[in-house]
Amino acid sequence: MLRKFILAACIVSFASPAFAASKAFISEYAIIGQTNMLNQPAQIATEPTLVDQTPVDFSGGAASSAAFGTTTKYIRILCDTRCAVKFRPACAGAAATISSKPLPADAPEYFGVRPGDCVSVIASP
Repeated sequence: MLRKFILAACIVSFASPAFAASKAFISEYAIIGQTNMLNQPAQIATEPTLVDQTPVDFSGGAASSAAFGTTTKYIRILCDTRCAVKFRPACAGAAATISSKPLPADAPEYFGVRPGDCVSVIASP
């Protein structure tokens, strides 16, 4: 009986969110949407995306995205864990720290970016 209890405790501990990977999902866009009223810009992204990057796994510390494409002007970031981000011109310079721009979990954010840049992401308490 004790063995079953210990086995169950191990399974539960490995299934807890503390052991889950923290990921940032990044989508790249070239244009923003237009309204039907005099072609006014709308605060929405125009689908389909240019690129949906491979999710950035930052569970082991700061991690960076791939460089943004040559026609990318906007990105959407969705982190499944509270995080902090830092944009890196030409993917150079320091990585994100916990004092970088904070983002809440599961709340997509949009940013204007420059082609060839990237974003660094780190978990933030």
